[in-house]
Amino acid sequence: MEKEDRENVIVLYNDDVNTFDYVIDCLIDICEHTLEQAQQCTMLVHYKGKCEVLSGSLKKLEPRCSALLEAGLSAEIH
Repeated sequence: MEKEDRENVIVLYNDDVNTFDYVIDCLIDICEHTLEQAQQCTMLVHYKGKCEVLSGSLKKLEPRCSALLEAGLSAEIH
């Protein structure tokens, strides 16, 4: 129950499969990022290996994380 009350984040991880443009499009469509936000997150994922792309309640994040996974991206909620 305590985890529900805390703010959680979706962490997106780097992979060698998806293109920059595809990841950017997914972040815009699924996480409602602006183009600039999506580009910055994609660059961080590429160079640092991961990036927190969205924060909020588990109820808000679970469907979005599932959508990222279904799109073939590597993500999890922390």
